[in-house]
Amino acid sequence: MAAYQYLIDHFNEAPLLIQTAWAISCTLLLAIVILTLYLKLIRAALRKKDIETAKFREDYESTLIEYLYSDSEDGDITDHQIAIIEKLKVSVHIKSKRKIIISILYNLMNEVSGEMSDSIKLLYFKTELYNYALKRLENKNWYIIAKGIGELTRFKIEEAHDLVKPFIKHPRLEVRKETQLYMVNMFRFNGLSFLDELKNPLSEWAQVQLLETLQKFDDQQICDIKPWLKSSNQTVVLFALKLAKMYNQFEVKDTLIELLSHPIKKIRVKVIEVLTSLYGIEAKEMLKANFNELSLEEQISFFGLLEKLVVPSDEPFIEKHLFHKNFEIQLLALKILKSINLDKFMGLSKSPKSRGNKKILKFVTNT
Repeated sequence: MAAYQYLIDHFNEAPLLIQTAWAISCTLLLAIVILTLYLKLIRAALRKKDIETAKFREDYESTLIEYLYSDSEDGDITDHQIAIIEKLKVSVHIKSKRKIIISILYNLMNEVSGEMSDSIKLLYFKTELYNYALKRLENKNWYIIAKGIGELTRFKIEEAHDLVKPFIKHPRLEVRKETQLYMVNMFRFNGLSFLDELKNPLSEWAQVQLLETLQKFDDQQICDIKPWLKSSNQTVVLFALKLAKMYNQFEVKDTLIELLSHPIKKIRVKVIEVLTSLYGIEAKEMLKANFNELSLEEQISFFGLLEKLVVPSDEPFIEKHLFHKNFEIQLLALKILKSINLDKFMGLSKSPKSRGNKKILKFVTNT
């Protein structure tokens, strides 16, 4: 007691600066002790939650697998399956458990096909998970809407088409992208109908995702892409050009040739690339005749087309551009000449004009 009183008296007699320093030190020490205890409590709570989540996941994985293998021979839902559905309904109302159930169902969806896939889809409806996904579409937050559409896509819920389709015009890019992927995943090429009236730009990443989605499906008949090639939305035109190249749409050659006079250079260059892959020999003479009026990018693309479609009568044109100021065109011209007239190509090394091009001639000679 005396020692404690001594400390109090010593503190009271100390200068104000020392008193302030001690007060701050004691406060910080107390805060550290409280925070340490708080962090330990949080850590213990999280560990407990992880254990409970793992146990719940394990229990429900076995329950869901049991549901899938409890089908009756005639395909009707059995009493045991109904009991499992009722059990799941109780957990679905709890957000944390609902997330786990959706995760398990989605993993199973990726591992099975056919009748089992249909059973998972039916379970998705029966447990009212479908209703929760629809509620997300009514949310004011764009990211909640996007998650809802993404979930409907993963579980292949075609029945939500009429509710999802209006989001194709949503102001947020993320929501539009999820809607586009939903449409194509559900209805394949028919799902691309949104391109007919699309006003917003179709991002490069969105185009890649749509093409990857289409490539997942086999034995599908591509729809008429001509309206998209004539769209006022340049990103829709560029996407249609990718479809034409990927699916070898020879029947749109006439439309492609019309696009060679499109006001946007990027589209004209892409058209030449597509015509190259489609053996658009009809466009070759047209482009050759107007070569000097083309932009540099178009000229390079044209030489790429010429490399694939060259005939001996093109030789005079090739010779005119053997020493073009652009390296890519010069390289392509030399390669083409080598392919159609090797003797003339080999004689270039003796030409006075080729003195400054010895390295490129040597490179083409060795390739």
